[in-house]
Amino acid sequence: MSSRLLAISLSTLLATGLALFSAASQAADAASNLLHLHQLRLVAQKTLGDFYMYNGMEGDQRYARMIEQSLGQANEHLQALTDMPGEGSKVLLTQLAQQWQDYQSELNRLIKALRQRGYTDLQPVADLSASNQQLLALSNELYNKIQQESGHRTAALTQQSREQSLLMQAIAVDYASRSASVGATFIGGGEVRPIEEMVSQFAERLASLEQATQNSAQLKQTLDSVATKWRYIEKSLMNYNENSVPFLVNKYSDSIIEGLERVSAQYAAKQP
Repeated sequence: MSSRLLAISLSTLLATGLALFSAASQAADAASNLLHLHQLRLVAQKTLGDFYMYNGMEGDQRYARMIEQSLGQANEHLQALTDMPGEGSKVLLTQLAQQWQDYQSELNRLIKALRQRGYTDLQPVADLSASNQQLLALSNELYNKIQQESGHRTAALTQQSREQSLLMQAIAVDYASRSASVGATFIGGGEVRPIEEMVSQFAERLASLEQATQNSAQLKQTLDSVATKWRYIEKSLMNYNENSVPFLVNKYSDSIIEGLERVSAQYAAKQP
C-alpha cells in the first residue's frame, strides 16, 4: 500500500472513530439528562406531598425538613441539566427553570405562613398544586424533547419502572391531600384521576414488571420487596375514606419509590 493510500485509510479510520465517539458521548449526555430530569420530577412531586403532610400534621417539623431536603435535591438535579441536544430542549429547560423558581417561592411562602399563623388559606394551596402540575407538565415535555432531539430513547423497562415511581408518588400526594383536607385530587401533568384508578393501574403495572423475562435474580428480589410493601398499603389506599393513615402511606410510598428507582437503575445498566 502506497503512503498516500495508507494516509487516506488512516484518516478514514480516525474520522469514523471520532464520529462513533461523538455519538456515544451524545447518547451518554442524553441518558444523564433524562435521569436527572426524571429525579427532578420525583422530588418536585414529593415536595407537594410533604407540604400536605406538614399542613395535615399541624406543622410537624420532620416534614419541613423533608421539604427542605427535596428542594435541595431538585435544585441539584436542575443544575445538572446541561448540554441540551437542540434548540427546542434549550427553550424548554429555560422555561422549566423559571417555573421551578416560581413554584419554590410559592411553597416557601406557604411554609412561612404555616409557621407564623398555624394554618393556610385554601386558594394559595390550590395555586401551589396548579403550579406543581405546570412544572411536571413542562418537565414531561422536556423529557420527550430530549429523546426526540438526541435520538436516544430510554429502554422500555427502564421507562416503565420510572413511570411506576412517578405513579406511586402521585398516589402518595393525592392521599396526603385528602388527609390534609385541602380538597385537591392530584396527579402530575395536570391530569385529574380518581385515586382508585391510579391504585389499580399501579398494581397492574407492578405485576407486569414482575413478569418481565429480563429480570435477574437481584431484580426479582427487589421487585418482590416492592410488592410486599405495596400490598401492605394497597387496601388503605383503596379505602381512604374509612381509616386514614397518612403517616403510614407516606413512609411506605417513599420506600416503594426507593426500590423502584433501584430497579430502574438496574434496567438502565443493561441498556446497550
